[in-house]
Amino acid sequence: MSSVLYDVPGPRAIARNRILAVVTVVVVAAVVGFVVYRMAATGQFTADKWYVFTFTNVWMSIFKALGQTLGAFALAAVLSLALGFVLAIGRLSEHAWVRVPVTVLTELFRAVPVLVFMMLLYYGLPVLGVRMDPYWAVVLGLMVYNGSVLAEALRAGIESLPKGQKEAGYAIGLRKSGVMAFILLPQAIRAMLPVIVAQLVVTLKDTALGFIITYPELLYYAKLLSSQQGRPILQSAFVIGAIYIAMCLILSGVAKWLEIRTRHSPKLKGYTPGADDDPRVHDGTVTEVIAMQRGAGKFDAGGVGPTP
Repeated sequence: MSSVLYDVPGPRAIARNRILAVVTVVVVAAVVGFVVYRMAATGQFTADKWYVFTFTNVWMSIFKALGQTLGAFALAAVLSLALGFVLAIGRLSEHAWVRVPVTVLTELFRAVPVLVFMMLLYYGLPVLGVRMDPYWAVVLGLMVYNGSVLAEALRAGIESLPKGQKEAGYAIGLRKSGVMAFILLPQAIRAMLPVIVAQLVVTLKDTALGFIITYPELLYYAKLLSSQQGRPILQSAFVIGAIYIAMCLILSGVAKWLEIRTRHSPKLKGYTPGADDDPRVHDGTVTEVIAMQRGAGKFDAGGVGPTP
């Protein structure tokens, strides 16, 4: 059995895939084994390298730094999404006086590295007589950069939708803002949800850049730990790295849950008999069916609405 996109592998392909899988496992195991061997040979597993993690106050400081990281990420994520929506809608505007400046700002924000934004806000503004707290320098730097990237993702999602979606929205009497808010954006968000989550993961990891401007987040505290007696550099990296991995996995899990919850399109109620025979109802392009039925005079616009 085969399809246009994928052919079921034959006996040779299956054997080749098995050989590649075995080789990959062997290579990965060899690399891991070499790293473990070198760590053991250099005494990285000795108690004096891990002793700092036996103190309660160290873990309390780690959790405090974790709170600082999550606090910066949470606000930066919300502001990045809000900025992304604004920039995406601005780039899709039919008015050049709106579209052109927004396009210039978006491209500028995407081109400048996020660390440069943070350093400009924290080290550059005092030259002008304005001092900014490291927290706000981190949050605003993350917001500007990630918001511009999310804007491009949302714009791409909106422009990938069939033009009939927009036309059908106008046909049922919606204005431009209603078409964008109730038809285009919900579908674009569902389509681009993996990209949005991937960028939020980048936002979470980029909070580590705050240690350069003395923001006391996880990486900043890991640097402090690595300067303790015995210099537990690798141990601090492993512990803090494991925390970052756990946070990214939790964020990916939340995104997967949201994807499952939003997988099914809203259903119609109140449509005329026979409308469910139109495949567009099941495809989610319900606005086209509504517009077609309204043009035929089969129902009032007030008789149709999404299921709460």
